[in-house]
Amino acid sequence: MTKKEKVALISVFASTVLTLSKAIIGLLTGSLGILSEAGHSFLDLLATLMTYFAVRISDKPADEEHHFGHAKVESVTALIETGLLFVLSFLVLWKAGSYILFGSQHEVTLSVWAFAVILMSIAIDFSRARALTKVAQETSSHALEADALHYSSDMWSSMAVFAGLVGVAFGYPMADTIAAIAVAVFICIAGWRLGKRTIDTLVDRAPEGAVEHIREAIGRVKGVIAIDFIRVRPAGDALFVETEVAVNRTLPLDRVTLIRERVSAAVVGVFPKANVLVTTTPRALDDESVMERVMVIARNKALAVHHVTVHTIGERLSISLDLEVDGRETLDAAHQTASELEEAIQQELGDAAEVETHIEPLEPDDALGRDLGQARGEEIHAILDTLAREIGTISHIHDVRVRGTDDGEIVNFHCDADGTLTVQQVHERVDGLERALRERAPAVKRVIGHAEPRA
Repeated sequence: MTKKEKVALISVFASTVLTLSKAIIGLLTGSLGILSEAGHSFLDLLATLMTYFAVRISDKPADEEHHFGHAKVESVTALIETGLLFVLSFLVLWKAGSYILFGSQHEVTLSVWAFAVILMSIAIDFSRARALTKVAQETSSHALEADALHYSSDMWSSMAVFAGLVGVAFGYPMADTIAAIAVAVFICIAGWRLGKRTIDTLVDRAPEGAVEHIREAIGRVKGVIAIDFIRVRPAGDALFVETEVAVNRTLPLDRVTLIRERVSAAVVGVFPKANVLVTTTPRALDDESVMERVMVIARNKALAVHHVTVHTIGERLSISLDLEVDGRETLDAAHQTASELEEAIQQELGDAAEVETHIEPLEPDDALGRDLGQARGEEIHAILDTLAREIGTISHIHDVRVRGTDDGEIVNFHCDADGTLTVQQVHERVDGLERALRERAPAVKRVIGHAEPRA
């Protein structure tokens, strides 16, 4: 049995005892105040029974028919309790009003039991209101919160009845009727407060200040450009949060995923029981370069491009790039892919943009290779040393590896270059070295040179 169920069951027992006690004493004494309290306690008993079953149902996890769980069962129960409170207050006010308007009197027979049952009611309502409030705050239970509100109002209305009995004892018979009216007023106030909060939950009103706190937390997450919207919906002790944030569209998917995770963690940091759904929208930044825009378009089409160059010719843009496609594709298929990429770039940059693509075969990722041994490695190493001295700038050829494939040999090597040179200058030297090696050793199909700054 959960803590919520246990405290609700204890409350059922207490409500039963109080209802029977007040009803018996009210009938024996004829006190309208005590009878109204008996009716109040009877409704509390019904409400507490509903609360007991509500908290049992609300703790059930989500299923195929209730995707957001069953927490709102408590709110529905609280709404029913609100209706019962208003019905009782109407009946009490109608009865008390008839005594006042038509001048009819009712005789109240005082006894020590009348005072005793009211004092007992005050003590019980005080203790269980505290217990229910504590558990309701710990579990965010609307049903238990409704019960706690009931018993707090019961305690004050019982005090009004006690004052009415004291007034009757001092010779003011109308005091009992006034006490009954006070009870009805307390019931109405409690019903209004409970009904408003329950309806707010049922219509998915966001908790006060929740959106502002969430917006502030998300705003601190690095990588979030803007927050498009935040939706918050309470359900029992859970808070369902939906938000859409804008991110730089040039970011890779793994970075976008990381941003989503950080946004979710930021919300949970503010509301630990939040259930967060984060969606992202790609957005172009004002300082996004033409090259970045081209790379984004290619990435969105899952195409591999490199050597993207951008030139401004008069008022027109000229873009050229290398497009890698499966080498086993036909030229028709590859040209169609290139044309679609060019059209997408022109749609992004304007029809006046000039776009040219150079189609290259994409190296297969499942090709088998074999090490050609130390002798072939030393032979290629010697050729590279000779070529490096002829070309200049490049020195200290090392870590030479030669692998054989069905299409030819692949050579990997490292070399040193002056660290103050630009990347473009070094690339030209290494590229020249690679071309010269393929001319000197026709069996070599591909060369990959890795330049390092000279120590």
